[in-house]
Amino acid sequence: MTLHLIKLSVGSESVESLAAWQAGRLAETGRIVHRTRMMPKRKEALLDGGSIYWVIKGIVSARQPLVDITAEDDAEGGRRWAVLHLEQKLVRVAPRAHRPFQGWRYLEPKDAPPDITAETGDLADMPPEMLRDLRTLGLL
Repeated sequence: MTLHLIKLSVGSESVESLAAWQAGRLAETGRIVHRTRMMPKRKEALLDGGSIYWVIKGIVSARQPLVDITAEDDAEGGRRWAVLHLEQKLVRVAPRAHRPFQGWRYLEPKDAPPDITAETGDLADMPPEMLRDLRTLGLL
């Protein structure tokens, strides 16, 4: 059974800024990863088609499929990290407001926003503040 993660993309202004940052890391290290302190206990379900959903400026905006989850020690060997290996592609999703939280959370497939399709494609071009206001008004 597939399961997803949801995580704040701290410092990102947009999906494009997240993609640019990740492109820099890919050029530097040859991979796109996200390190986190806690190892997900439901690893098998996450790797069965799961993604990490990125919350950017209070809006769930994109997802990235998970490729692998490994453990890694830091350079000094003192701390062990869970390393989420991600695909390069960022898939835009139907924008949805989300409150801030720490760390990551599991996200059931039934609760995940759908990918943006031809019918909803114009939403991807709206500024995050406008999307937030439209959601607040119940128009999206």
